[in-house]
Amino acid sequence: MSGKLDNRKVAIIGCGFVGSSSAFALMQSGLFSEIALVDVNHEKAEGEALDISHGVPFVGQVKVYAADYDDIMDAAIVVVTAGAAQKPGETRLELVHKNIKIFESILPEFKKRAYKGILLIVSNPVDILTLAALKFSGMPEHRVIGSGTVLDTARLKTALGEHLSVDSRSVHSFIIGEHGDSEIVAWCSTNISGIPVNRFCEMRGYYDHQESMDRIADEVRNSAYEIIEKKHATYYGIAMSVVRICRAIVMNERSILPVSSIMHGEYGIDGIALSMPAIVGEEGFEVHVPIVLSEEEQKKLVASAEALRKVAKEAGL
Repeated sequence: MSGKLDNRKVAIIGCGFVGSSSAFALMQSGLFSEIALVDVNHEKAEGEALDISHGVPFVGQVKVYAADYDDIMDAAIVVVTAGAAQKPGETRLELVHKNIKIFESILPEFKKRAYKGILLIVSNPVDILTLAALKFSGMPEHRVIGSGTVLDTARLKTALGEHLSVDSRSVHSFIIGEHGDSEIVAWCSTNISGIPVNRFCEMRGYYDHQESMDRIADEVRNSAYEIIEKKHATYYGIAMSVVRICRAIVMNERSILPVSSIMHGEYGIDGIALSMPAIVGEEGFEVHVPIVLSEEEQKKLVASAEALRKVAKEAGL
C-alpha cells in the first residue's frame, strides 16, 4: 500500500455490538496505534471510544476516538459493521433489504473521497453486502473483502477439535459458500495435521463418519441462531475474526482465509461474492486457493452461489 495511508490506523463504521467488540479486540491486539469509530449516532461512537480508551494503560499506546468520514480516509483498513441486527428466527438473507439501504448511505462516501485502503465488510448477509459494497464504493475488487466464513471455519475447528480431543489449531478445514444456511463443510479436504479426517476419527475410535459429519456440520450451521436465541446477538467470535483478518492484512501474512470475494469462473461460479479460501495480504484479496471438493460438495457450492445470486438479483445488485 502506498500514498498517505497509515498502516497503524484502522476505522470501524457502526458501533453496535459487533463494531464495539471489534474495536475492543483490536485495541488489545497491538496491531494499531489509532482506532477511529464512526456511527450515525456520534454520541454512541464517543461513548464507546471513551469506554475502550480507559483500558489503554493496560495494553500500551493506542488512540481510540470518535470520527467522521473525512477523518478515516488515511486508515489502512475500514471495517464496516453497520447494519440492522439479526433478530431471533430471522435468517441472514432476510436482513438484506434493510442493510443494503444502510450501505447505500455509507459506501458512496468512500467513492467521493477516492479511498485507497481496504474495506472489510462484516455486516450480514456478508456475501451479498460485499457485492453491494463493491458496487456502491467503486473500489477495485481486491480491496473490498468480506469476513466470509472465517468465523464459521473457527466454529468448525472448535467442534472437530472437541470431537477428536485434539488442539483445534491442528485441524485444517474450511466452511465454504454462503456465510449462512447454505454453507458447506469441505470435508473432502479436511485433515488433522495432514491426516485425512476419517482416518484420524478411526484412530480416536469413531467409525460412524457420516453421522458425525452431519451432526457437526449442523451444529456449526446453527450455532449463530442458538447464540442469538440465548443472548440476542453474536459479537465476540466475529470480533476475533476481524482481528485475524486485519492481522493478515497489516502484517502482509498472505494467510489463507475463507473470506468473501467475487468469483470469476472457479467451480463454474461467476459474478457473485461468496466465501472461499483465498490468500490475504497487504493488498487485500490476492487469489483464490483451489481446494479438493467431492462432486457432491461442488454441487452444493453451486447451489449456494445460486441462492445468493437470486437474493442479489431481487435486491437489484
